[in-house]
Amino acid sequence: MPNRESIAAPQGLAALEARLRQDIEWLALPGKAWTPQTERDGVAVLDVAIIGGGQAGMAASVALSHLGIPNVIYDQSPKDFEGPWATTARMETLRSPKTLTGPALGFPALTFRAWFEAQFGAQAWDELDKIPRMQWMDYLRWFRRVMHLDIRNEHRVLAVLPRADGVVELKLASPQGESSVLARRVVLATGRDGLGGAYLPPLVDKLPRARWAHSSDVLDYATLKGKRVGVVGGGSSAMDSAATALEEGAARVDLLIRRKELPRVNKGKGSGNPGLVNGHLHLPDEWKWRIRHYVNAQQVPPPSGSTRRVSRFANARFLLGTAIRDVAVQPDGTLRLDTNRGPLELDFLFFSTGFRIDWSVRPEFAAIGKHILTWSERYTPPAGDEDAELADSPYLGPVFQFQEKTPGALPGLDRVHCFCYPATASHGTVSGDIPAISDGAYRLAQGIASLLYGEDVEYHYRNIEAYEEPELVGDEWTPSEWELPG
Repeated sequence: MPNRESIAAPQGLAALEARLRQDIEWLALPGKAWTPQTERDGVAVLDVAIIGGGQAGMAASVALSHLGIPNVIYDQSPKDFEGPWATTARMETLRSPKTLTGPALGFPALTFRAWFEAQFGAQAWDELDKIPRMQWMDYLRWFRRVMHLDIRNEHRVLAVLPRADGVVELKLASPQGESSVLARRVVLATGRDGLGGAYLPPLVDKLPRARWAHSSDVLDYATLKGKRVGVVGGGSSAMDSAATALEEGAARVDLLIRRKELPRVNKGKGSGNPGLVNGHLHLPDEWKWRIRHYVNAQQVPPPSGSTRRVSRFANARFLLGTAIRDVAVQPDGTLRLDTNRGPLELDFLFFSTGFRIDWSVRPEFAAIGKHILTWSERYTPPAGDEDAELADSPYLGPVFQFQEKTPGALPGLDRVHCFCYPATASHGTVSGDIPAISDGAYRLAQGIASLLYGEDVEYHYRNIEAYEEPELVGDEWTPSEWELPG
């Protein structure tokens, strides 16, 4: 058995990819397609259409393919820029431990570690602390290539239209123009803001658009050079925006944090175990709410590295216990904030205030948003445990499917599956975050396989009846002659 020292040298991606191909072949994957080909009015119907080609969409695609379910991914980004990593994300490294296997779906050769060691060796892996953000993006690009995923880039979804005849129609826009696609099932793998957009406090309405941004916005931070910048919030995105502004030469950056102390313990990390990953879905509603609300209320601390990245700058200020009461635009265009600690003048203001479910900012979901059953319509928490994020979250079925607020009002709504962050209230954190994304992808794929089989059970029964490949040809034995005694 070779020891670690003997395999420490990088073997190269070609050798890793050969091993991965062998693993997949030995497992007879991807699975053979078994669903009937379907048409509507002469138009072919996809089994599954996935909206979003980031890590969740890719994991879902692979899991479905391994079960023999054809699928296509549609993503609005250019090729190799799916997800936030190379666009709006600004952290230096991921916060997740490097040892998490992410979307590898149980294949050792498909892990980030395998990809990294193949190029840089085992010693480099041992010396690596956290995964650099752009290196994670490069890994996902490799993942797409080696798994041969069918991703249609620069395809923006204009409308999701469930129909009563067993399909969902997608209206799409691409460089080739507008088109329609029919699918039996649609998976929304649309990320952290998957059913809405940035949360912004009301005071933003008083500000000129050129004077503020949400931390998730695309922005050239070089334009902040020499300016006084404020950042509302104390989470990871606040630290990332503050640090990036400082690195681009901002004159001063003030972090405006309502809490008197930053949270120090990541309760979500402490709750992660296979029991919760697999058991959250089956808990009573009161326990689902209690667990998720507790994690939300405690808040997730910013990573230590991200916070130190800001602290390296003498012109950064952590203004803890600071709340904004009002804001005014001065004659020269600068901002004057009225805070509980006194006035503060700024040139630019970031809101690192998270995301919310908001159908009004997602026109592609206009046909379904008002029909979706939410947690607020199924569960009333105890006084003091109210939680707007949970209340607005969709109350999902066991296969991540939306459910109708009024039964019969929108037939086919349950053919749309929510495999993005808002599924957390119903399913736990298995639909986007790195730790349990493979578990969620297999839950989704296995559930869809079951639903498709149930819909076509007559077709499959006829196939059983028609199956005639013999196991015996008749010459394997000779009948014996014998008589019963007596």
